[in-house]
Amino acid sequence: MTDENVLIVQADSAETSLGWASLGARRWRCTLGAGGVREDKVEGDAATPVGEFPLRRIYFRNDRLVLPKVTLPARPINEHDGWCDDPRAPIYNRLVRIPNEWSHEKMWREDALYDVVVVVGYNDDPPEGEWGSAIFLHLAREDYGPTQGCVAFARDDLLELLPLLTHETRLRVLSHPADEAARPSSANDDIKQFEDFDEKDW
Repeated sequence: MTDENVLIVQADSAETSLGWASLGARRWRCTLGAGGVREDKVEGDAATPVGEFPLRRIYFRNDRLVLPKVTLPARPINEHDGWCDDPRAPIYNRLVRIPNEWSHEKMWREDALYDVVVVVGYNDDPPEGEWGSAIFLHLAREDYGPTQGCVAFARDDLLELLPLLTHETRLRVLSHPADEAARPSSANDDIKQFEDFDEKDW
């Protein structure tokens, strides 16, 4: 798989949810989870999971926008759509009809965050344990405030990205922030320590 098929997401630093997403030569501002980026994500920690994941399908509000031509399967959201976030449920991390007896979030929202949603194939094949649910690409708040674990984009940016996503596209969330990659390597640090070494320290 080439980088043209990998949507790479990386936080700016460990102190912010802001980051960048790139697909091939294109790049978009995004925001990540309030709980940071974690390899050991669990339900309710508001963290964006580290790793590489497929993209499943698109849900959208056809009363609020016109979806561009896309390759991924897509269908409108309705008022009875929810997403189960209860690890005890047999329908955990699945689209569900509401009302129902299990804990869930509503897909039909008053705000615009879920006007477009791309479902990320995280902990869904099959859902297990309490490793987290409802990981999406969706719309960001105007101030790019942190998400509950999803990756969020400005409206125009996500609408630009959608037609580029295919069944082959994978989301890759990097574990290290961009500012760490810019720091001197540990090898350089070791050389500096050796240069500062004084035999009198023996």
